[in-house]
Amino acid sequence: MLNKIKFVLATAILFVLASVQAFAQSGVTGLNTATSTLQTYVDPVTNISLVIGGIVGIVGAIRVYSKWNSGDNDINKELMGWGGSCVFLVVSALVIKAFFGLN
Repeated sequence: MLNKIKFVLATAILFVLASVQAFAQSGVTGLNTATSTLQTYVDPVTNISLVIGGIVGIVGAIRVYSKWNSGDNDINKELMGWGGSCVFLVVSALVIKAFFGLN
């Protein structure tokens, strides 16, 4: 009686482990599909990021020019913030491409 229980338990464990391996192979295919789908979106997202950076840069440059002409004393802070945001947007677009290996 005890041998039958051990046999049934071993058979059940074998079936469970076999199904886990089948799920793992299906997951690898899903991950590969997701990666290739994400890679198709990287270039448009990078381009949108650069366009938004350009718009923000133009608006920031106008704000800096306006403050400079009005004689504001905080022009250095404004310039550093504007330049930093432009550099961040450009670098983040490059990092996104490098992360997905699309350089």
